[in-house]
Amino acid sequence: MGHLLIVDDEPSICWGIARLAGDLGHTASVAASAEQALAAAASPRPDLILLDVRLPGMDGLTAIDALRERLGGVPIVVMTAYGDLSIAVEAVRKGAFDYLVKPFELSVVERAIQRAFVGREAQKAPSVAPENGSSEGRIVGSSKAMQEVFKRIAVVAPTTACVHLRGESGTGKELVARAIHRFSGRASGPFIAVNIAALSPSLAESELFGHARGAFTGADHPHTGLLERAHGGTLFIDEVADIPLALQVKLLRVLEYGEVLPVGAAKPVRCDFRVISATHQNLSQRVTEGAFRHDLYFRLVTFEIEIPPLRDRREDIRELTDYFLEGLAARNGCSRPPVPESTHGVLQQRSWWGNVRELRNALEHAMILARGGPLLAEHLPPPMPPTVTGTGRDEMLASMVSRWTEAELQRNPDGGNLHQRLLQIVEPPLFEAVLERHHGQYLAAARQLGLHRVTLKKKMDEVLKKRSTGP
Repeated sequence: MGHLLIVDDEPSICWGIARLAGDLGHTASVAASAEQALAAAASPRPDLILLDVRLPGMDGLTAIDALRERLGGVPIVVMTAYGDLSIAVEAVRKGAFDYLVKPFELSVVERAIQRAFVGREAQKAPSVAPENGSSEGRIVGSSKAMQEVFKRIAVVAPTTACVHLRGESGTGKELVARAIHRFSGRASGPFIAVNIAALSPSLAESELFGHARGAFTGADHPHTGLLERAHGGTLFIDEVADIPLALQVKLLRVLEYGEVLPVGAAKPVRCDFRVISATHQNLSQRVTEGAFRHDLYFRLVTFEIEIPPLRDRREDIRELTDYFLEGLAARNGCSRPPVPESTHGVLQQRSWWGNVRELRNALEHAMILARGGPLLAEHLPPPMPPTVTGTGRDEMLASMVSRWTEAELQRNPDGGNLHQRLLQIVEPPLFEAVLERHHGQYLAAARQLGLHRVTLKKKMDEVLKKRSTGP
């Protein structure tokens, strides 16, 4: 049993958390401002503080220092609906025990309270490099999904753990890697980025590990590899799933023993660097397929951050649009074009399969055509279709079905027949596409679909009848 101090100017949040605390066997007191919290902190002394960032008067982040000075190492859980990367990092730097993004379910708060009372001591403030004031390479977004990314960056950056970034192409994985490096204890060291897919298979080993003079024909001079050049800093390996199996063995040894053996060299070179890896592929599935070593997987995926696609954080599109247009205008020495609401609407509706990268390119294309005038929808290039192959197609379809299901459950949580409704949506275009491929021949189409010809004919008759009669 412990005592919670809840600091928030929203009475409903204070009431809900206080009631939860009582259900868990704790007591609670509330404060509507940081000043009230400091006055109330003496008696009774809290065992856990839940602190909002946006408060009247002194803000929550500033209050952390004052509460620390008065109460020492009491765990502080920061709550915010306005988080960005700088807030998350500052909260962790000041020693926040946890970081909750509003709106949240009470179950999330319950888990935070339970973790705080399992005997964990308050986190000590890690040494974090100050954020570069430049906006170049800034991660933009205030959506709940991006706040979760900011939180995970802030938590893992001060550690030495290997980090794996998972996300579609164009979501900004390298930006996240650079942010982790910038807020780490290795910020003064080099940040070396390498895209495995861009390396020639015959030269990949030499590029990564380096080579000694005379190691092979044409090696007239010794070459320092990317791994050795990352000494004292961070190595970012993009498209890590494409590393050849033979090189996976050598990389695993580097991570295990901190030694790099250049091609043709007699002695290894001691190296110390942090590894951040990234891929748009399912790395665990690559392990199952035998294309990626499981022991290397466990070394690389100590801590994972999933970066959401742009279509899953559409509330960030307007902010990203403003950010990109400001940068493009400054780069081209012109004023930023106005964007009518109708154009914002079009930008919000697109699927953006190319993610943030596609949005930026579309805006630059539109700026060129707008010629200093308003940015109209007609200035945007045609939307790019998804370009996925192999298992990527399955993952894309699974993701789309998952999002459809979530939307249906939110719209009608008690409704049934989800399976039947999904079939009514996906079967007609599937049948029509296969029939068209076989020039309307039901027998051949049914064979490819794995159905009986009579079943396919019956289903298509139902589709045509429904279309002719309307909904």
